[in-house]
Amino acid sequence: MDLYTDGDPIADTRAPDGPIETRWERHRFEMKLVNPANRRKLTVIVVGTGLAGGSAAATLAEQGYQVKSYCYQDSPRRAHSIAAQGGINAAKNYRNDGDSVHRLFYDTVKGGDFRSRESNVHRLAEVSVNIIDQCVAQGVPFAREYGGLLDTRSFGGAQVQRTFYARGQTGQQLLLGAYQALERQIGLGNVEMNARHEMLELVVVDGRARGIVVRDLVTGEISTEMADAVVLASGGYGNVFYLSTNAKGCNVTASWRAHRKGAYFANPCYTQIHPTCIPVSGDHQSKLTLMSESLRNDGRVWVPKAKGDQRSPRDIPEDERDYYLERIYPSFGNLVPRDIASRAAKNVCDEGRGVGPGGLGVYLDFADAINRLGRKAIEAKYGNLFEMYERITGEDPYEVPMRIYPAVHYTMGGLWVDYDLQSTIPGLFVIGEANFSDHGANRLGASALMQGLADGYFVLPNTVANYLAGAGAFEKIDASHPEAVAARTAVEQRIQQLLAINGDRTVDSFHRELGQIMWEHCGMERSEAGLRKAIDEIRTLRDEFWQRVRVLGDGEGLNQSLEKAGRVADFFELAELMCIDALHREESCGGHFRAEHQTPDGEAQRDDDRFAYVAAWEYTGDQPVLHKEDLTFEYVHPTQRSYK
Repeated sequence: MDLYTDGDPIADTRAPDGPIETRWERHRFEMKLVNPANRRKLTVIVVGTGLAGGSAAATLAEQGYQVKSYCYQDSPRRAHSIAAQGGINAAKNYRNDGDSVHRLFYDTVKGGDFRSRESNVHRLAEVSVNIIDQCVAQGVPFAREYGGLLDTRSFGGAQVQRTFYARGQTGQQLLLGAYQALERQIGLGNVEMNARHEMLELVVVDGRARGIVVRDLVTGEISTEMADAVVLASGGYGNVFYLSTNAKGCNVTASWRAHRKGAYFANPCYTQIHPTCIPVSGDHQSKLTLMSESLRNDGRVWVPKAKGDQRSPRDIPEDERDYYLERIYPSFGNLVPRDIASRAAKNVCDEGRGVGPGGLGVYLDFADAINRLGRKAIEAKYGNLFEMYERITGEDPYEVPMRIYPAVHYTMGGLWVDYDLQSTIPGLFVIGEANFSDHGANRLGASALMQGLADGYFVLPNTVANYLAGAGAFEKIDASHPEAVAARTAVEQRIQQLLAINGDRTVDSFHRELGQIMWEHCGMERSEAGLRKAIDEIRTLRDEFWQRVRVLGDGEGLNQSLEKAGRVADFFELAELMCIDALHREESCGGHFRAEHQTPDGEAQRDDDRFAYVAAWEYTGDQPVLHKEDLTFEYVHPTQRSYK
């Protein structure tokens, strides 16, 4: 039985041509503008208040638009961006170590295993230098060198030090900068802030996105909010795996509701597995905790050379240790990209050389760095991360090595967008991790914060204006419009359907079982047999969910069981599409590793002749339809990706 059908090719019609160094500047000049007086008459909805959503809402309001901002948290500053630790990339070349906009562009395209668009990535590299100036002006306390200049450090996939950081709290400090800008606009009356509201449907009128249906998570009230454009900045979908480094509330519902209304979903199988996570400790866990990739600057990764070596790490002499990343990848060592470091950790554990409970762990050892630099220097760089690790594990990383293992972290797939960050639904823009556009098959570390702020501060405000200026007169509509009423009715019926099942299994039990299927068959390594098995198991489990799930309470107030049920229902549909996407892509690239497609030494083996395209999936209610956007490379020619 066919799992999908082929559709017409899709193209990014907004992408400029000509010299790549001037594409964004020329495109920006050619875009239409909205004069300040007319901006006050236009309304933009922004869903999500992380780095992308918060910066976008603040910037659009600063320009004069009326902005309605929504988040499901109790405060915008609780967005998951606040959990980012290690840093943000920018091609400032303060170290004078050979960095440049072109090198950041090159490293990002290569790091994404040649599955991203050159134009988008070059724009990201260009804009990166402005982000740092913006954030410094906001008061973000970046780390500084002895002389007072901004400090930088290395991250995986690069041989230069371009990562700006604020100790191990970079995401928190950057988000607070965007949050302050947003709060200023709220105080001025330019942003209507709606916390504890969850988007449950997109309103499309005459083919354009014109509003959303939201549920007040405290009162249960459902309302329809209209606007002239809608921006989704709702983050990634890593929680489809149940155990991930994401906040428990992170979900796919906003994106999936838009997908069901006509927005194509691109490359859903591209999931990043982060190599430095605290290992799973038991079935009681509901999420995992990340240790920043920045730790790989000074920490050395190793396992015992002998299988089943249960000795304390301090009792294992140097000549009996395998510093496997330094051995296999001498040019980059412990700073290889995340996908490569993750698979290498899996391989040594599969060989029986893993450490800790169940043998699912490797050591991240700071003994050499402490001896070389002194404990105080390490405390200054990583003190809060070491403290967090000790609180969770009860082990002091100053005295014994950390134990780490790969875990689901970031999703490179997302809603398809053109160069203007607009989806296949006119008027629906998608930014940050919610779109697919910049990272290809693998995200380099410290690039998520860069993309979120680039989209929100510098790209979207230009492209939204171009859409609003060129869309003609907007019909004034309200919640009584037939399409708005239909969208609200669909939300109400879905809630009643979930409440009426009254089965005998909890939402979490279904979510955990779905996550186990995904991790086993669509995680670090995939195969045709495993993916086909996963699709069958997902469909069977989804049918059982709609027959046996028990949602406690009602829809008339605070009901976290109902919230989770709606999100898990969408995860079931997403999970099936992820497996279909992974099954159809018969190659290995970045975070998508098919066991059947690897080089003799176990590295990912791309098939550029057959799969150098973006897979953009259309929702039909039956078999998804695959639309292919061909990728062309003029400036970074695809080669076998090597970090040796």
